[in-house]
Amino acid sequence: MDWNYDCAAVIPCFNEAGRLRGLVAEVKAHVGCVIVVDDGSRDATAGEARAAGAEVVGLEKNSGKGTALRSGWRRAHELGVQWVLMLDGDGQHAPDDIPKFFARAEASGASLIVGNRMNDLRRMPPVRRWANRWMSRRISQMAGVELPDSQCGFRLAHLETLSKLKIRTNRFEVESAMLIAFLAAGLQVEFVPVQTIYRSQPSRINPLTDSWRWLRWRHAERTPRRALARLQYDPRAIIPPDPAVRNSRAVGQLPPLAPAKPALH
Repeated sequence: MDWNYDCAAVIPCFNEAGRLRGLVAEVKAHVGCVIVVDDGSRDATAGEARAAGAEVVGLEKNSGKGTALRSGWRRAHELGVQWVLMLDGDGQHAPDDIPKFFARAEASGASLIVGNRMNDLRRMPPVRRWANRWMSRRISQMAGVELPDSQCGFRLAHLETLSKLKIRTNRFEVESAMLIAFLAAGLQVEFVPVQTIYRSQPSRINPLTDSWRWLRWRHAERTPRRALARLQYDPRAIIPPDPAVRNSRAVGQLPPLAPAKPALH
């Protein structure tokens, strides 16, 4: 696998001009294409991304991380890459960890690789540590398997597989929805240890609003039969037809849902 050619990085950003140029340069050392999704920023995020050599997908207004990610996935699909690497634009994910994702994908054959920050909790703020553990336990109960870090946005996914899953959430609950979608479809998920980096800037997560959205999402998906009905393969779920874009790449059919539980590490 030539990851430099076959993988694109997608970085959703909202007002991240101050650190974006350096981040893009570091990521480009590992993948040939970096897609920055400017989620309605009011600063120079788009200009800094272009100056660093990234392709920019601009959203007119701030629409949330889930919407920004889907916009980036759609652009990566148009470019014809096989894999998409996701990381945040706030500097909390270390580009030095990217080769770990590639190595685990090649060794395991998994279609989703997720970063695991829980091996190094000393640098994680106590409130975030508690929230991540609590949410990971709840998601693990839904999935029926242990998920050490369900909220880490540092991920590598097989794009053709990702494009056939119904992930409709628009905000920060997208991380949980993605995991449940892959697992409900019987797809293999792996975890790799990554560095824990927290800076002095306030979190983009609103404790009240985003927690309410997450709880509402969990309530909607907590019934296994309902979750499976929502998460069947759908070739147009994430990358719907766009009359303004003509993509000649055919979307193939994936196998039906597998009854066996995926192996997690």
